[in-house]
Amino acid sequence: MNRWRERKRPVCLEARYEFDGYPDLRDFLDQAAELSEREGYYPDMGFGRDYVNVTIHLKEGADEVTSEQRQFAMLLDKLADSPSAE
Repeated sequence: MNRWRERKRPVCLEARYEFDGYPDLRDFLDQAAELSEREGYYPDMGFGRDYVNVTIHLKEGADEVTSEQRQFAMLLDKLADSPSAE
């Protein structure tokens, strides 16, 4: 999970994805939205023309990142690394 950084205060996972342009970014955002609906995780995302910053916050009352959240982060990596959907 080399793309992801675990912050300590507040505890969360953060990553930045960069794309060749807005169409690739848009494809990623659409696929990430589908993934979020399927997995039940809704990270914060801030984006520009060719990048998106993603933050996965802990669930209320939790004090550490769960294995499920790490798995969700890996699934986002796979989306970002896969060729755009045709």
